[in-house]
Amino acid sequence: MRHYVYAFCFLIALQSCDNLSPGTEKQIKKEGKKIIKQVKATIDHIDLAHDYIGFEAKPDSGEIRMYWKDDKGNILGSIGNLKQYTEQNGSTLLYACNGGMYMQNQAPLGYYIEGGKTLQKINTKTGNGNFYLKPKGVFYMDNKNTPAIQSIETAADRALLQTKKIAYLTQSGPMLVRNNIINTLFTKNSNNINVRNGVGILPNGNAYFAMSTYPVSFYDFAKHFKDKGCSEALYFDGFVSRSYCPQQNYIQLDGNFGVMVAIVKRNIAK
Repeated sequence: MRHYVYAFCFLIALQSCDNLSPGTEKQIKKEGKKIIKQVKATIDHIDLAHDYIGFEAKPDSGEIRMYWKDDKGNILGSIGNLKQYTEQNGSTLLYACNGGMYMQNQAPLGYYIEGGKTLQKINTKTGNGNFYLKPKGVFYMDNKNTPAIQSIETAADRALLQTKKIAYLTQSGPMLVRNNIINTLFTKNSNNINVRNGVGILPNGNAYFAMSTYPVSFYDFAKHFKDKGCSEALYFDGFVSRSYCPQQNYIQLDGNFGVMVAIVKRNIAK
């Protein structure tokens, strides 16, 4: 609700400002666009019953899978398309979200393995933006459907990863929590707020997925995972984030993603 107030106050203030210098006017417009973006994110995601849409992937309920393209090589893109695709293949979609950052052509920006096949190589480049904040990390499932999160920041990290038998993997960044410590790049009371989604590993070894229903800072988002007991947690994405979680009556079927992460339950043939 506070974002609606901010936007209203901004519009009133802008109306009352006369004779602004070009530099001041430019800065006000820049801040205004940021506020409007936050308001839109709140409208798109707001859920008065939950601050976070959270889902624990229990092994006896379904399997964690990652999806990018359908059987014909077409990019699935939206959660709605993913739901239709999984149902056509005899599964029920229990949960889904965007699963890492992607390029303009919707190809994964980083390392991606699907069904044991490497479809995108590991990305160790430096650059601007959240994806390149340290430490970079991966979320993966081994061939026994066991979830894990690991840093890929050092050569030793990457060498360790190559010893794993991986069925599904997506690279993203930054890591939110590592070795039970919130990323030291994050600061309390930061003004860098956005809707955010990511994944952590609970004390029982299960994967826990979460998306904020309003814009939050990196620190507050990381703290949510740490408060859940996650010793490792990885950031997926921000403003574009979407979640499908019928368990909490939260249904978002849109999106225009690259990789998506889903929990699916195979239907028993009659």
